[in-house]
Amino acid sequence: MSEQVLPKNTVNTQALSPMAIAYLWGLSGVLMFSGGLVATRIAVLELPALFVGAGRAAVAGILSLLLLAGLKQQLPERRYWPGLLVVAFGAVFAYPLLSALALQWTDASHATLVTALMPLFTAVFGAWLSAQVPRLGFWLFACAGALLVLGYSLAQHKINSLALADALLLLACLCCGLAYAKGAMLAKDLGSWQVICWALVLSLPLSLPLTVVQLPAISLADISVSAWLGFVYLSLFSMFLGFFAWYRGLSLGGVAQISQLQQLSPFLGLGWAAVCLGEHISVVQLGIAALVVLCIVLGRRFG
Repeated sequence: MSEQVLPKNTVNTQALSPMAIAYLWGLSGVLMFSGGLVATRIAVLELPALFVGAGRAAVAGILSLLLLAGLKQQLPERRYWPGLLVVAFGAVFAYPLLSALALQWTDASHATLVTALMPLFTAVFGAWLSAQVPRLGFWLFACAGALLVLGYSLAQHKINSLALADALLLLACLCCGLAYAKGAMLAKDLGSWQVICWALVLSLPLSLPLTVVQLPAISLADISVSAWLGFVYLSLFSMFLGFFAWYRGLSLGGVAQISQLQQLSPFLGLGWAAVCLGEHISVVQLGIAALVVLCIVLGRRFG
């Protein structure tokens, strides 16, 4: 019997453990999400924040509708709709809109570190909804990473607008953490990409009118290509494809464990901010990002 030969540069997923596969899916989602704040900052410099927040959901919602219809997906059972509404509220509306508003008053590198609290919120909601509580070591290192970010944020409160921006970002993370945890539970029954697609379609009656209302305020002649590219990135990757991989990872590996991959976002986001926006990245920011990554490793090891 001949042995199957895999092509070169092809990963043999059968050789990977289920947890390793879950981490790969989760990391793929984090990589796509990590550019979201930078893309938002680029977009809101020229486009209305409400248009950016609602428009990314509307575009992704239309793509979701076409995908679901093209693949002839049946409507989820009625018992799943309350959960999908939670996903729609947190991931489709609250996080995009609140982060877009916040990034009118702060830069992407600062916002990237503040939103590193998302993994803690996701883990807390995941433990609450699934009744699966990780060991003490996990919580100690998760809280340590969160405190690092919170301390940095508080130290930067020199003007009222920055304090307001951080409050909006923290509220966005809280709502999105709930949406991530609930979506991961739904993904086990509905499928990873189906969850975000149905949530986006469910949001269309609100996201589409909000987007259309903002169109008269946009002067096409004054909007640069980079602003539109930022908007396209948000619509296609942050709001659509990224969730396919993210919910797949959460459903396979568990919310508490996989959610900690989000703490890589500060490090990745700082890189995006430096490359795309030319923002100065301080030694303190790099140090905090490195310590947060260390908390992920130790939390996995002792949790």
